[in-house]
Amino acid sequence: MATFQELKNSETPLLVDFTAEWCGPCKTMKPILEQVKKTLGDNINIIKIDIDKTRKTAEAFQIKSVPTFILFKNNKIVWRQSGVLHAKQLLQIISQKTN
Repeated sequence: MATFQELKNSETPLLVDFTAEWCGPCKTMKPILEQVKKTLGDNINIIKIDIDKTRKTAEAFQIKSVPTFILFKNNKIVWRQSGVLHAKQLLQIISQKTN
């Protein structure tokens, strides 16, 4: 399994979901992210990072609220947003920011 750093450096876009177990809106995003992954398949990597279990990573990216999404391509942040998104919105953003 690839490391976070390897995934960030990849040409395949990486969507990071900064989340927490206690977060209701984060739970809402689970099926939405599954739908996005099913639609895009190998054209995207999606990972979850629990802010309570990886505080240093959350601090490094200045995560102030959850869910927060950061989209990386070639180790560069190409998009960032907090809050719940619909699958259609997320697919559109990924398409716009990674092509």
